[in-house]
Amino acid sequence: MPGCEPFSHHAGPSGVLVLHGFTGNPASMRPIAELLAKVGYSVELPRLPGHGTTIEDMMTTTWADWSSAAVEAYDALSERCERVAIVGLSMGGGLTAHVAEVRSSVVGCVFINPLVKPPPTEMSVGIVALLDAGVETIESIGSDIKKADTIEASYDATPLAAVQSLFEGVQLVHENLHLINAPSLLLSSREDHVVTSDNGDDLMENVAGPIERVWLENSYHVATIDNDQELVETSTVDFLARVLQ
Repeated sequence: MPGCEPFSHHAGPSGVLVLHGFTGNPASMRPIAELLAKVGYSVELPRLPGHGTTIEDMMTTTWADWSSAAVEAYDALSERCERVAIVGLSMGGGLTAHVAEVRSSVVGCVFINPLVKPPPTEMSVGIVALLDAGVETIESIGSDIKKADTIEASYDATPLAAVQSLFEGVQLVHENLHLINAPSLLLSSREDHVVTSDNGDDLMENVAGPIERVWLENSYHVATIDNDQELVETSTVDFLARVLQ
């Protein structure tokens, strides 16, 4: 998809891995990735498997593919940088937690409306029932943006088998939140129609490292390109300046 290409910038010894969300692509994270590159960091914003192309491609991928890609991107960035932090939106936030859980060398995490806990049981049961009935997709979860005339370049439908895999992966992420020792910044929209705010609550309660929360009062889910974009960016830059010294 045009504009959904990955972004890579080679610079100094401090690196930042930037991770996009489910059915989204690098476009929603490109502004913050480019800003971090301008500040002087080495930056990697990968296009996760099955994303940014066609929904048919995504229907062949699972949490194992997305989480492996995130860890591999972190490892590659770590090879050329002395220290690496991670910034993730939505599922990218869940992947940020996953990488921090399996790589103790992560020096900081920025979670933007992260998905870090599975949904209520009845939702999972409903997904299984739909799949059993032959339903492959439901309506899109993309473009939950308050800012007028701003549209996220996401898929126009949501593949259910991929959703099921996502929730299974997030279950393990949630169980291991206590393994996150790195300092964290949590950016939470007051009104989010995709990920409930109790995901952030659980993150606050369960991570082992220090964590601070900033509330976004004028954005929905895709806050990186919504009305609070500047607050998201300045808060992230200030936080990374401290952890990447």
